[in-house]
Amino acid sequence: MSYLELSSLQKRYGNAVAVDDVSLSIERGESVALLGPSGCGKTTTLRMLAGLVAPDRGAISLDGTEITRLPPHRRNMGYVFQSYALFPHLSVARNIAFGLEERGVGKREITNRIEEALALVRLAGLGLRRPKELSGGQQQRVALARALVIQPSLLLLDESLSNLDAKLRDAMRHEIRSIQRSLGITTLFVTHDQVEALTMCDRIAVMHRGRVAQIGSAEDIYERPATRFVAEFVGRANVLPLARDGQGRATVWGQSLPVDAAADSDLFVRPQRMRIVPVSEPAGGDTARLTGRVLRSVYVGDHVEVLVEDGGHGQLTVEMPSGTAVPADGAEVAVVWARSESRIFAREAS
Repeated sequence: MSYLELSSLQKRYGNAVAVDDVSLSIERGESVALLGPSGCGKTTTLRMLAGLVAPDRGAISLDGTEITRLPPHRRNMGYVFQSYALFPHLSVARNIAFGLEERGVGKREITNRIEEALALVRLAGLGLRRPKELSGGQQQRVALARALVIQPSLLLLDESLSNLDAKLRDAMRHEIRSIQRSLGITTLFVTHDQVEALTMCDRIAVMHRGRVAQIGSAEDIYERPATRFVAEFVGRANVLPLARDGQGRATVWGQSLPVDAAADSDLFVRPQRMRIVPVSEPAGGDTARLTGRVLRSVYVGDHVEVLVEDGGHGQLTVEMPSGTAVPADGAEVAVVWARSESRIFAREAS
């Protein structure tokens, strides 16, 4: 049995199913992200794990013990809320000490643990300050220290970086990941941010409509999406409708492509896996190729997005590295990619 087991969890609110038959196995010391859009059930799953919401069905086991009906204070879990939930009238040290005082830890040990926690999150010397005297990043560190100081069996993070600006969020991603690895603490991290999930966790569980659509490593999720939803939600993709010509060959924009696809399917290709080449350059045996005209290009810093269209059939985007020659607007070009980069999914009903 894995360290943490979620078995067939379900939660309803009236007629709405928030979580529908979610099962997960997480190993000791592993960091796993619950990734998905708003309303997919990820936070409800986390709150059931913390004991803040009772499941209608299913079971939760931690380190071999079922905890499904245990109250939150008996689960020994550290929870970092999206809002941080710091007590504004208490100092940093008293905020961190709160969980220890509730557990009846002695004063001397509390003092020692607070000092260790402050050092761990790089806030040494700031124990006497109030939350309002701290920056957003420092408040986030206090919330993390408060969760870690109780030496939890499991660390739960609920969109805990969403209130930070982009640059600070980048820094905190690496800092939290470093702390998690150094402590070897099992962590479950709820986020809608793909970059956070891809960079902070050993595995990612992508949730959709209350279910786990796919779970795997960052590479598995990005390179080998198991469902249409995962392919669309994680990263960017060109979605090209497939049709059939008179000989039964798959076509896009009326041009034949060397792909195997059933009727009513769509072709998914990442923009950065495509290349723009001269129309005169033939496609190799393992290469797919479409021709079109450049509609426009947009400089985005580390790359240029080139929008290519074909008459009234549709458009696709190719990402080219900055500094490379970009074809002029209106130029006729060929777009090529390796056949292995193609992903085909059934078309959804409109």
